[in-house]
Amino acid sequence: MPQHIGIVACSAEGAALCYRTICLEGTELLGRHDHPEVSMHTHPLARYMACVYADDWAGVAELMLSSAEKLAKAGADFLICPDNTIHQSFDLVAHRSPRPWLHIAEEVAREAQHCHYRRLGVLGTQYLMEGPVYPAKLKAVGLEHRIPGLKEREKINQIIFDELVNAQFIPRSQAYFTEVIRALADEGCDAVVLGCTEIPLLVSADSSPLPTLDSTRLLARAALRKAVGTE
Repeated sequence: MPQHIGIVACSAEGAALCYRTICLEGTELLGRHDHPEVSMHTHPLARYMACVYADDWAGVAELMLSSAEKLAKAGADFLICPDNTIHQSFDLVAHRSPRPWLHIAEEVAREAQHCHYRRLGVLGTQYLMEGPVYPAKLKAVGLEHRIPGLKEREKINQIIFDELVNAQFIPRSQAYFTEVIRALADEGCDAVVLGCTEIPLLVSADSSPLPTLDSTRLLARAALRKAVGTE
């Protein structure tokens, strides 16, 4: 039997995309209408953001651990978190967790390495773009990265929290992301990390000036492979 996947959710749209990907693409591995068992738990985004605004990453870790414990009791064999930003607390969580985790940035780095990319643009919340989640994971596999300028980071952050997490996908915001990605290409980036799990709902592979590394779907696919034992 496939392993039971536990999803530690944070923002709804990214978690929903991850869940749908597991269920829909599970059929490719297991047959029509089939997929691994999946459970999900989420605290309100407001509770996470209160900790993030306060730079309280230990508080974020406690919320993640609370979800992990509930999912372990529900029977999950391992855990994933379809939210890049709160992976900043991952190292405070993993060693205390009742179940093992996959790390979203490691899965993105693995795919980038597989595709022979050399320099990645990283997009996400301002906390993610300016934080430690991606630099170490990318450097570990020999990848360089770039982030947009401060003005662009602030605008991207505003779009994420005012629009994307509220399921608002507006053409002018898509056009703005396209401009930012084009500028990253001008800096020598050969792919772009969609490092907020809602961004793939706005920016598609077809609309992006650079090849995309869709962190949401890459994490979901890694979970599928682990669940069915094809890693």
